[in-house]
Amino acid sequence: QVQLAESGGGLVQAGDSLRLSCVASGRTYAMGWFRQAPGKEREFVSAFKWGGRNTYYGDAVKGRFTISGDWGLKTVVLQMNNLTPDDTAIYYCAASKETVYSGAYSLLWAYEYDYWGQGTQVTVSS
Repeated sequence: QVQLAESGGGLVQAGDSLRLSCVASGRTYAMGWFRQAPGKEREFVSAFKWGGRNTYYGDAVKGRFTISGDWGLKTVVLQMNNLTPDDTAIYYCAASKETVYSGAYSLLWAYEYDYWGQGTQVTVSS
């Protein structure tokens, strides 16, 4: 069982930046971020695959958010720039364990992840 610890949420104004971090207690195939706003479904934000250091982004955040990973620290960081009120949500870190099926994963869907953090609130005021 891998545990995830998120940090870095908060209250900012539109146009500001925030950095979210997620530390895993063990090795994983990939780590990512999803978010859920009140009354909305959970939405894919970004993912980082350790092998190849591939990065993935949801359409809503492309060009504004950047994900990076530190293999030694088992940590991924989501740098969020030019935040808007539409980015307000609880942000969840997620991790996918390596299995024989991992190569077929797009890493865009919540069901592809096995472990989840508790979530961190990001609020962007206008």
